[in-house]
Amino acid sequence: MTDVATIGFTQTTAKGFFERLRSAGVRSVIDVRLHNTSQLAGFAKADDLAFFLGEIGGMTYRHEPLLAPSDDILKAFKRDKGDWRVYETSFLALMAERRIEARLRPEQLDGACLLCSEAAPHHCHRRLVCEYLNRKWDGQLRVRHL
Repeated sequence: MTDVATIGFTQTTAKGFFERLRSAGVRSVIDVRLHNTSQLAGFAKADDLAFFLGEIGGMTYRHEPLLAPSDDILKAFKRDKGDWRVYETSFLALMAERRIEARLRPEQLDGACLLCSEAAPHHCHRRLVCEYLNRKWDGQLRVRHL
């Protein structure tokens, strides 16, 4: 069984964010945002985040755009004023087209935490990534949403 977590960085403080990662025993953070230089939270910009993760928690950082939605999907979601069903269907099709399950291995996610911006996983693609991979990998992932 592979343990993987997910986390969002909005609606939290830097202190709360890093404490949740540390207390969960996360060893690496995999950034699944398409654009990882967001202004939403200063501590979540790619270079700053990599520094803070290493200094505060001894964790590594990796940006993985393979697990991010395309710009077209993001733009359509904003244009359609947040129709989650359309977004979900489009993103699941994109993951299948990319064959992410063949380009990653479960052990690459062991001890990792998928990072995105949404505070809760319900309407966030990081949850969809985990669910998709779990279906393709016969339930090998044990997922915790932090």
